[in-house]
Amino acid sequence: MQYSMSDAAYTAGNPGSMDTGNVGSLSARIRQTLKRRLAEEIPAWNGRVGDIPAPGEVLSGPCAVVAFAEEVPKSAWAGYRRIIHVYPYARSEDGGAEQVEAWSAQLIAALHQARLEDDEGGAFTCIYVGSRECDRIDQASGMITRSLRFAVYVPEPADHAPAIPSDPWMQAMLDWTSKELGKDWAVYADVWPRGYENQTVLWRLAGSSTSASGTNALELRKQWIGHIVASGEEETRLAVTRLVEQFGVQARIPLSIAGGTRYATVDEVSADLQADAYLNGQIRLTLQQRIRRSEVDAPLMQAIHHKRVLE
Repeated sequence: MQYSMSDAAYTAGNPGSMDTGNVGSLSARIRQTLKRRLAEEIPAWNGRVGDIPAPGEVLSGPCAVVAFAEEVPKSAWAGYRRIIHVYPYARSEDGGAEQVEAWSAQLIAALHQARLEDDEGGAFTCIYVGSRECDRIDQASGMITRSLRFAVYVPEPADHAPAIPSDPWMQAMLDWTSKELGKDWAVYADVWPRGYENQTVLWRLAGSSTSASGTNALELRKQWIGHIVASGEEETRLAVTRLVEQFGVQARIPLSIAGGTRYATVDEVSADLQADAYLNGQIRLTLQQRIRRSEVDAPLMQAIHHKRVLE
């Protein structure tokens, strides 16, 4: 029988026609949001973006199918990853493989490293991770399709996120970044929040070390990773470049600690504009501070007894 997704599986303006079960679940909201974005991106589909058809059902007209694959935890700060396959379908008379190629390029450009937001304000990130299959002909409909694989990264809910420690270095990083980029930017520490903003900087502590600096001092070094997410590549590039340049110009970051203000010195800073903003971060920063060794209580030496033995 003939199967029209616009009637049965999903209509872009009717979210209730999609998933069975609990449509309020996180997976359902991700599916709904992604389908709506796909329908908006390719008007030629006329809202025909749906799930894998049931046995015996035949796809009709140019359309797309969304299929959820494996789901795995990624990390405590990045959340979990869900692989999603998007299958654009084109009729031979509409261009066939060439049309699928054009739609694929358009979808990759629109969704790669894109921040999407569901109806409840939850944000997630799409990253294109390639296509492992060659183009194929759907035997039932005669249309040509291919699989586009996207990884969807979803931050952990707030009640599962690790507590952020009270660290004057981290607070200094947040305050300094907010001052440099302005009120239009959100600045976060350690983990991506559930509803992170469209213009966001996330700072993570990547490592720390100490080394002796003379007999009475220690040199404390902390390595940071900065993730900059914005609505466009140009805006992202400008923000990354500004932060790196200002770290070089100012050289010192004020730390508010008990007893007054001290400073951390910028030791090294670099940026990779090609890095994945959500997962890897574009900025690598090392701060250092020299601190005095604390005096160690030890018993005083009262006397030394020495006896020379002659052989």
